[in-house]
This record gives sequence, structure tokens and C-alpha cells, in this order.
Amino acid sequence: MLPPILSAFAAPLPLPVVQSIAQASLAQILHRHPGLFDRLGLFAERPIAICPTDAPFEFTLVLARRSVRATRRGAQPPAYATRISGPIVLLLALAEGRLDGDAEFFGRSISIEGDMETALALRNAAESISLDFVRDLAPPWARRSGQRLLGALRRSLLAGEGLPCN
Repeated sequence: MLPPILSAFAAPLPLPVVQSIAQASLAQILHRHPGLFDRLGLFAERPIAICPTDAPFEFTLVLARRSVRATRRGAQPPAYATRISGPIVLLLALAEGRLDGDAEFFGRSISIEGDMETALALRNAAESISLDFVRDLAPPWARRSGQRLLGALRRSLLAGEGLPCN
């Protein structure tokens, strides 16, 4: 679960700011991991909704278009092929390959609606690129200090959920 301090910080953020951050983050990840498209194949065209249950925003990705659309939780989301929901820390840990998605799904820690083939393709693609949000999103001008700060935040969040921190 997202710590109340982070949730309180995120809630008042204007949607255009969240949209800009999400789009820049996606662009950075796709720049660092161009092989993601190879693994997704035709599934890269399908909209994937990522819905943190403990955060004020939801995100719909269309990776082939290199686009992400942020919406406030509870607002009408864009159409999607697959919707993946769960606590944000768990969703991030799954994306980084720190957890077994099947175990989290069957243990009801996350829910998946819609096209399961798209969800499976996304999981396989994420596992194949060794995604690391700390490494991939720290700004180049502050790579060392940014990685230390983001790494400490990740360890704290993962430890708070009892998840692997390595």
C-alpha cells in the first residue's frame, strides 16, 4: 500500500503534470529498452490499463504508439484490452520481475480483466528487458544521487510490503 505521505503528495497534483511525468517516464523506458516492442509483437497495439488501487491516478498504455494516458481514479478510463489492478508497490515490483505474476494473480493480490493474452505478453516482455525503474528513470544529470534516492525509496516501499528489496 502506498504510504499516506506519498498518497497525500500525489492526490493534489494536476492531471496535466501527472500526464507529463508519465509520458516522459514511458519515453525513457522505451528508449532504454527498445526490445520491448519485439517481445510484445502485435500486443503492443492493444491498450493496457494499469490501475493502482492505492493511488489517485490510473494509466492506459499503448506501447506501439509510445503513449500513456493518465486519468484520475474513478474517472471513466479510456477503452482497454487488458486492465491490471493492485497496490502500486506490487505492480511496480511485478514490472521489475521481483515477484511471480501468476502467484500474485491466483493469490488475488492483483486482478486482471480483459484479454489475458495481452497481460501474458506484457509480463513476458517485462521479464525479458530487466526493467529497473530506479536505473531507468533517474535523470541523467543526477544519475548517481537520483539512483540513491529512488533506490532508498524503493527499498522502503518494498520492505513496508514485506516484498524482496534486492
